[in-house]
Amino acid sequence: MPLIETEEAARRLARAIASDLSLYNEEKIVQGIQNDDLFTVLAEEIEEGRALYKSRVSPDLYIKNFYDRAIVDILVKSKGHVKSKIW
Repeated sequence: MPLIETEEAARRLARAIASDLSLYNEEKIVQGIQNDDLFTVLAEEIEEGRALYKSRVSPDLYIKNFYDRAIVDILVKSKGHVKSKIW
């Protein structure tokens, strides 16, 4: 399969991976936000997603941090309703 070469497709892939993480790890995400250790609790899953993302996009796009932005947007911002000491 050829590498993704467009920013739009790279963003879409990053958001799809982050959405899958959110879908399959909802309870861990909520607990991670409540306990302020989200990135520790989900470290393995996030890194697995990052490896998949990196394997599918061109190096020029990988360095633009679309994956990290998608993780924050989907795993953190969308959970603003969860009670936490971090906000």
